[in-house]
Amino acid sequence: MRKTLIIGCGGVASVTIHKCCQNSEIFEEIMIASRTKSKCDKLKAKLEGTTKTIIHTAQVDADNVKELVALMKDFQPEVVLNLALPYQDLKIMDACLEVGCHYIDTANYEPEDTAKFEYSWQWAYREKFEQAGLTAILGCGFDPGVTGVFSAYALKHEFDEINYIDILDCNGGDHGYPFATNFNPEINIREVSANGSYWENGHWVETKPMEIKREYDFAQVGKKDMYLLHHEELESLGLNIPGIKRIRFFMTFGESYLTHLKCLENVGMTSIEPIEYEGKQIIPLQFLKAVLPDPASLGPRTIGKTNIGCIFQGKKDGQDKTYYLYNVCDHQECYKEVGSQAVSYTTGVPAMIGTMLLLQGKWKKPGVYNVEEFNPDPFMEALNKWGLPWIEDHNPVLVD
Repeated sequence: MRKTLIIGCGGVASVTIHKCCQNSEIFEEIMIASRTKSKCDKLKAKLEGTTKTIIHTAQVDADNVKELVALMKDFQPEVVLNLALPYQDLKIMDACLEVGCHYIDTANYEPEDTAKFEYSWQWAYREKFEQAGLTAILGCGFDPGVTGVFSAYALKHEFDEINYIDILDCNGGDHGYPFATNFNPEINIREVSANGSYWENGHWVETKPMEIKREYDFAQVGKKDMYLLHHEELESLGLNIPGIKRIRFFMTFGESYLTHLKCLENVGMTSIEPIEYEGKQIIPLQFLKAVLPDPASLGPRTIGKTNIGCIFQGKKDGQDKTYYLYNVCDHQECYKEVGSQAVSYTTGVPAMIGTMLLLQGKWKKPGVYNVEEFNPDPFMEALNKWGLPWIEDHNPVLVD
């Protein structure tokens, strides 16, 4: 039987596990492993009886390579799907190499003590995975993930060369809280409070946080303010999509979110530098995470839609061309189906699809790869089948 080990049991993992259980022909047997086993057991109890997938649970510290190795040797999975924290990517990759398991994740490694998002640490594992005959797939969520697949699809079917890509991530949902994050608060706040950057003419152009703002009218959502951020897929797409002159990433934020974030920054609550509190070392951002609403709890109260996609500019048959690929996802529909809001859904579904394609041998070759380095067609077909249908616009409004 095919065995898949899923590490993590947060909002994204819950969606992925639901979708794996809907796809029992591929996911015949899974193990859910997390630092808190009771969360895994609760999800197992919810899903058992609704699926043919055999579900196991385990406790594991994803920072501990020995524990990871012992678990993998005991369960003997074909692939390990890492839905834990990005800080733990390298430890899990080390364990996969030691045991002989394929690897897939949704977010690039980042050091815990530095808000730095880049692929260099994981790309350094290329030779090790190649020599071991193992596949590692990096960044198989939505952005990164589907945005890379969209780029590969556009290059294969719509363009001879792509010169400009604008990735637009719009969350038009409303959860009713004055301030909350739609995924892990620690990762989210580190991402949006860091300097922005974009890829242009072979080098990075750095900007101050939230320095570049644009307004865009998103289909089924409406006009929203969006801000230029650094995002890891810019790095891989800049290398893997030939002809690229510029890639940018924009994300929408409401005024309430930005006002609260600025206040928290001003008083030091978003810092990742340790401080002493009552004789103990604490990280302010980790303390803030503990008092904010759990993103997994936002599902029942979030209404509205997300719209995430890529606007491409390039050439086809010597003529200038524009093309927009995007997905619209409804928060309440996601909650009805899997008990999570759309931000978790749009990451969790692609994680299942990428793992499925690896298990099927369609996305399987020794080494470490980003998603745009594989054939996009089976992934695009699966998006339509498994809940994230894509929409094409051949005459989009461009971002200036």
